[in-house]
Amino acid sequence: MLTAAPLFPQDRPDLKVVNRIRSEEFEHSQVMDTLQMLTDRYGPRLTASPEYLEAVHWAEGRLKEYGLENVKLEKWPFGRSWSLKEFSLEMVEPRYASLTAAPLAWSEGTKGAVTGEAVLAVLGTGRMRYNLKANQQDIDKYEAKWKGQLRGKVVLISKMTEPKPWAAAPFTRYDEKQLAEMGKAPEPSPKVKVDVNNIEIPDDPDEARAYIRSLPESVFEDLFDKYQDQRAKFLEFMKNEGVAGVIQADGRAHAGMVFAESAGSYKSKYPLAPPTFVVTAEQYNRMARLIEKKTPVKVRLSLKAEASSGDIDSYNITGEIPGGAKKDELVMVGAHFDSWHSGTGATDNGAGSAVMIEVMRILKALDLKMDRTVRIALWSGEEQGLLGSKAYVKEHFGDPKTMKVTEAHAKLSGYFNLDNGTGKIRGVYLQGNDAMRPVFEQWLAPFRDLGVSEISIRNTGGTDHLSFDAVGLPGFQFIQDPMDYGTVTHHSDMDTYDHIQAGDEMQAAAVIASLVYDAAMRPEMLPRKELPKPQEEPKGKMESRAAAASSGR
Repeated sequence: MLTAAPLFPQDRPDLKVVNRIRSEEFEHSQVMDTLQMLTDRYGPRLTASPEYLEAVHWAEGRLKEYGLENVKLEKWPFGRSWSLKEFSLEMVEPRYASLTAAPLAWSEGTKGAVTGEAVLAVLGTGRMRYNLKANQQDIDKYEAKWKGQLRGKVVLISKMTEPKPWAAAPFTRYDEKQLAEMGKAPEPSPKVKVDVNNIEIPDDPDEARAYIRSLPESVFEDLFDKYQDQRAKFLEFMKNEGVAGVIQADGRAHAGMVFAESAGSYKSKYPLAPPTFVVTAEQYNRMARLIEKKTPVKVRLSLKAEASSGDIDSYNITGEIPGGAKKDELVMVGAHFDSWHSGTGATDNGAGSAVMIEVMRILKALDLKMDRTVRIALWSGEEQGLLGSKAYVKEHFGDPKTMKVTEAHAKLSGYFNLDNGTGKIRGVYLQGNDAMRPVFEQWLAPFRDLGVSEISIRNTGGTDHLSFDAVGLPGFQFIQDPMDYGTVTHHSDMDTYDHIQAGDEMQAAAVIASLVYDAAMRPEMLPRKELPKPQEEPKGKMESRAAAASSGR
């Protein structure tokens, strides 16, 4: 009888409340309406852009409409804004072709349409990488070879890239075997020395992302800062040479797709990049082959973009449902609200933002009386390095560099994050917090019929729960079906409303609303890991444990 009794009876979910939550979401859902507005009307949402601010004010009104209190915008210092107004890219010789392209963020605009001869001037392996030493060698060779030869030219800077064949289905859900494998603890591995100045990262984009995910956040920050400095100096060389524009291909692309992030830096201390575009592999290869065959190629480009002259603030959005008996204690949910600019920011991460807004709507619509206050936060600057959530955590809870924490640190029970596209929730990553396993086992049990089954001890990276985990607060990201997130939509022009599965959004909203209610009503705060040690400022060499991780930077 003792073995049959639950070990933690206080964590039994209230099945009547679970049923009410499921009924409210499955019969009266507004999540897709919210998402449609965030994408079709207010997407994309590049951090600190006028478009982002428009979307912020709409979301602010939505939260107030749902009855949340203390809805406000919390500013933090970002960098330079950048807003795309219009663009075109065309091959005009030897034949006319309108090119499927996207400009890269923080590129400088042109003064009207500019026509220039295309020159194939490939940088090293065709792109800058996080291999700083190899990058510098490539840059030095490039500048020595091309100095004085690029004025007025449109520079094709990448190697030709074959469009990837679909090695597996581009649209997938986890099967039980895959979920069971995720539930296994990663194999123990020894600590390794990481020298960011001599780091060896694979050239294959997928392998490179997997390696970067294994780096501690502080190591990655140091690496990224050095990479930005290096890239800025190279861009300054290109601008001084007077290039008319830059065109690059992308190794991630399948047929007809473009992936667009940034060319220049969001930091105003760096120069804007020359007008830089990414085009489909097929069109890039055509131009490159013609140039190799000594056939002159001319390209006409136009880019109208506006950037602030200096650094400005960006904003996170917060709102609350006040608690009762323990209203000074807090349960938080969140998702990043910003996106890149070639799509409309649907799977990354309008999907997560819409779900979390819906979670708050459900809890408020049911008028559930919760002991703890529930707060939503929609973050900006995630795509530039979790900047919004880091700023928020530092201001409200603690500084991971010094590990000096605030009084509010002791009052946050936990934070739940959603940021892996449209896939339905299949479980949760414990982020190394094994004391949460029996809690989640009971809380998630009512959702087994909706496919929620796996609890993984593993860490997962690349999104805003890390900002909370860095100061010892329970922060969790969910296991989600991959769908076409990693193959098609992530940072691509295909990141649109059409790639969202309504049933997945509704399932996620019901699951998270139930967990939030459970956390808000739990007699005790959620169990925590030990407070991390203060982070030392990286000085080149850091120790890293090559841990398995899921979502990517």
